[in-house]
Amino acid sequence: MSYSVVIPARYGSTRLPAKALREICGKPLIQHVYERVTDSAAQRIIIATDDERIATVARKFGAQVEMTSTHCTSGTERIAEVARRCQWNDDHIVVNVQGDEPLIPYAIIDQVGENLRRHTTAHVATLSAPICDVADLFDPNIVKVVSDALGYALYFSRAPIPWCRDDFSRSREHLPSGINFQRHIGLYAYRCGFLASYVVAEPCALEVAESLEQLRVLWHGGKIHVATASQTPGPGVDTPEDLARVAALMQASTQ
Repeated sequence: MSYSVVIPARYGSTRLPAKALREICGKPLIQHVYERVTDSAAQRIIIATDDERIATVARKFGAQVEMTSTHCTSGTERIAEVARRCQWNDDHIVVNVQGDEPLIPYAIIDQVGENLRRHTTAHVATLSAPICDVADLFDPNIVKVVSDALGYALYFSRAPIPWCRDDFSRSREHLPSGINFQRHIGLYAYRCGFLASYVVAEPCALEVAESLEQLRVLWHGGKIHVATASQTPGPGVDTPEDLARVAALMQASTQ
């Protein structure tokens, strides 16, 4: 399989400024992510940023860097800019690995790229994992996904979906049996031709309401295939508490 990985990274972050350069176990966060990706089968790995501080650090540890526009409003737009600049053909697969996922297993990076290659009618591929705790189902920070019989996404939401009317009218302390509740894992593979059209499409009301840009794909008729992740990724980094948690997990794994 031939695919590329682009890691979008920005300097500003409301909850954790300079997140990409925060040190974990002696290395900046972005380097941990990059090293995870180097274990995958990606033929090319690019860090996409609009900040020279990130670019300078990334080049020091050997990464290829593409400087992107300061007007990009999302990682997806940065990836589309890189794909356009590299002149990748419409069928080329590019995987979006977020720059704040230092514990992402390389196996699922390969999995999502292979999943898109195999499902030729899909425009995008992504992954999910089972929800086993009722608190996670009701947590708006955990995105839920419902798929059809062939594994294509029907909807993504921060709300509990599917809503089990009878069960939840009686109690919300336990997950109803017989329902495959799934949380979305924010790892995407795109065909470059679709990516180019996606970033110029108008955002839809559902996307704005849920603050989930993948809903734009569904709204405009795109197909997203969702597979169950072969491995569950560790926590990402959004807050100082996340940073400490990830550092503790990394230290424990070396002991």
